[in-house]
Amino acid sequence: MLSATIPRMQSIHTSSIEQLIEQFQTLPGVGKRSAERFAYHILKTPTNDAMNMARAIRDVKQNIRNCNCCFNITEDDLCTICNSSKRNQRQLCVVEFPKDLFSIEKSGLYNGVYHVLLGKLSPLDHIGPERLKIAELFQRLKQNEFDEIILATNPTVEGDATSLYIIKKIKELNISTHISRLARGIPAGAEIEFASKAMLSDALSKRQGIN
Repeated sequence: MLSATIPRMQSIHTSSIEQLIEQFQTLPGVGKRSAERFAYHILKTPTNDAMNMARAIRDVKQNIRNCNCCFNITEDDLCTICNSSKRNQRQLCVVEFPKDLFSIEKSGLYNGVYHVLLGKLSPLDHIGPERLKIAELFQRLKQNEFDEIILATNPTVEGDATSLYIIKKIKELNISTHISRLARGIPAGAEIEFASKAMLSDALSKRQGIN
């Protein structure tokens, strides 16, 4: 006896809502149910408020760019940190992403400048040095004198590999600059983005020199 074919269940949402739900699901950590709640929240939100949100998303995509110097995010050629005369221009902190820079800034313990790599080495994902802003980092080191370079990559396998690669290349360039890394106030495998102010304070204040 042949079993009856079960018809495919059609979506209970309109096509517009279904499309909005699918877009919300592309956000990190957002599943189907959360996406549906977001979509129906937008539906009942006043039109002006919803349009303001849409314009804010549009403006971010149209106006945000990477700083010409450090590759932080900005709306101008240089970010506010690179433009500030109050920053210590001889202390350079190297981070993976702008979100890591923001976390360190929120700690209030660092007053130097930054270099954002826009990623980390990951051979399994086919991400080599040429896909990061590592060449630009070495160019800055050749053109400017820094008293200290702080390698603030995340304490992960990829983050450690990125730091080791940079250390090796700096030594090959014979740049006589003190190199340090964040102390392990941040647990191995953790992300700087989610570190508390106390953890970052410990990591920055007890950073370790590298021979």
